[in-house]
Amino acid sequence: MVMTNEWSIQQLARLAGTTSRTLRHYDQIGLLPASRAGASGYRFYDAAGLRRLQRILLLRELGLGLPRIAEVLAEDVPEEAALTAHLGWLEAEQERIRRQIAAVASTLDARRQGEEPMAEKMFDGFDHTVHREEVTSRWGADAYARSDAWWRGLPSAQKKRWQDETAELAQEWADAAERGIRPDSAEAQELAARHVAWLRGIPGTPAADGGDIRGYVLGLADMYVTDDRFGANYGGTAGASFVREALRHHVGG
Repeated sequence: MVMTNEWSIQQLARLAGTTSRTLRHYDQIGLLPASRAGASGYRFYDAAGLRRLQRILLLRELGLGLPRIAEVLAEDVPEEAALTAHLGWLEAEQERIRRQIAAVASTLDARRQGEEPMAEKMFDGFDHTVHREEVTSRWGADAYARSDAWWRGLPSAQKKRWQDETAELAQEWADAAERGIRPDSAEAQELAARHVAWLRGIPGTPAADGGDIRGYVLGLADMYVTDDRFGANYGGTAGASFVREALRHHVGG
């Protein structure tokens, strides 16, 4: 006889590094129903429940809220296809992080030797396309496809110039935050205007397409703070918070 494995809510919480309270909440909102409830009311989960929770946690790492995760899980996509897509994203993320580690290590090594790092190596791994899942989930596959096509179609010299301008803008934001200027100051608002103009220059985004620019900017501003990968561009959480407040003031948030 084949035995069906199942895990109690406490066991699953320990396995997934979460809490029983979180799992109960997921059950209550229909996101992760228990496979059965015992006589004492304790919830139990089968293998399918474990796989579903894995997908939920992966989607949370992409920055999706619970309502959007519910929509994604409700789509008629075979489980293996969804997992394959997740695996591809994770492998790409692994490679991006490896490249970033190498880039930062190269910069650190150069500085320790009293040299300036090679500009061509400093931004390896900081390609805009690494956020494909976020762009697709938030603004649709067409937005990513158009943005990606624009980027891949740029000559190397223009890509380099765009990367340099992006890095310069991020550094100026970080510098302004470190100096403690007010988000509503003229200097901060000039940076905010440049930031919005930079966003408008990326095809496929609401900023470029004349869509809800205010909502788009406010959403990005929040993401800069909540996602460490974005916040790192502005000197960490404090810098990202400064950018968010300046952008909010700029678009009337």
